[in-house]
Amino acid sequence: MSTMKKNSLFKILSFIAILATTISCSNTQKKGQMGMAGQVREYQVMKVEPQSTTLYEEYPTNLQGIQTVEIRPKIAGYIQDILVDEGSFVKKGQVLFRINDNDIRATVRSAQAQVKVAEADIVAAKINLDKTKPLVEKGIISKFDLESSESTLKAKEAQLAQAKANLANAQANLQYAIITSPTSGIIGNFPYRVGSLVSSSIAQPLTTVSNTMEMYAYFSMNEKEFLTMIKGLKGNNMQEKFSSMPDVSLILADNSVYGEKGRIQTASGLVDPQTGSVNIRATFPNKEGILRSGGSGLVRIPQHVESAIIVPQNATYELQGKHFIYTVGDGNKVHPTEIGVLVGNLKNNYVVTSGLKTGDEIVVEGIASLRNDMPIKPKLVTPNGSDDKKESGAEVKN
Repeated sequence: MSTMKKNSLFKILSFIAILATTISCSNTQKKGQMGMAGQVREYQVMKVEPQSTTLYEEYPTNLQGIQTVEIRPKIAGYIQDILVDEGSFVKKGQVLFRINDNDIRATVRSAQAQVKVAEADIVAAKINLDKTKPLVEKGIISKFDLESSESTLKAKEAQLAQAKANLANAQANLQYAIITSPTSGIIGNFPYRVGSLVSSSIAQPLTTVSNTMEMYAYFSMNEKEFLTMIKGLKGNNMQEKFSSMPDVSLILADNSVYGEKGRIQTASGLVDPQTGSVNIRATFPNKEGILRSGGSGLVRIPQHVESAIIVPQNATYELQGKHFIYTVGDGNKVHPTEIGVLVGNLKNNYVVTSGLKTGDEIVVEGIASLRNDMPIKPKLVTPNGSDDKKESGAEVKN
């Protein structure tokens, strides 16, 4: 055989060997892929069971002291002294401001002089009357002169009463120059400073005093929520029903929970026709003075539910504003199921209102890889994610 023929035969055999190797590898890869596709993956599955839980509803609130008093002057004058500082605590009767009283003192002295003049006039009128009476009795002068003397005395007595009234008014104004606190509480801002001319007609008060030993938290809820809240409460009237409610919490502006619990005490007797809401007031103790009038926050109202379906949030997904969860059906195949939930009541869970029933099995992990009618190998776990049955916490109990 010639060298050329040998080379050609060698090339043909090499090509056949390469082709066979390629076909073999391709078949092996396809078999491997078919084997992987045939495997059923294991997923953790939880059986739905009713649980007792405490739900929370939160409502924006505005805080006010139980008593907030505007301090206004009763007389006109220049502020002479400010004896307290903004934001300080004052007691009832403590002096806050002094208004310059030089003009008022002059008025008092003038009124005192008018009283003395009127008293002297009365003395003179009585002397004149005493002289007139015997002369009339003897017929020396007419009875008309006696009546005239009596009228003069009455006029002088009226003038004395008027002078005394003017003096009392001037003395009261002198007392009004010293402005005291009508209640114990926290001082507000000072829009006017020493030297400012003030009067009873000023636009802004000199300051405010807020009694903040207890704080009112005002909030509102719609009529349906209000009826749901009071339904089942014991009591013959609203006050008795409110007294049987659990304590409420206050969430401060920094999202921290206020250390003292409060109580709902009253609700408005009317439903606002424009908003359809009911105004409600809760009261919180404030002995440390942490809460301030005008502050904001959230009132958190607990509601205990004996039988509720609770599912983990990470077992659900949202599509076009609706919530879905994968349930396990016949042949261990999963199906997406729409559910209704109460959002925001529990930290990592949802309270299901529709779509699930007792005994349903749901997938609680890896839901991103699931598809409709996809078969799985279920691994049953308890609500806390373990194989042993335990309580899942203070908020949710089996």
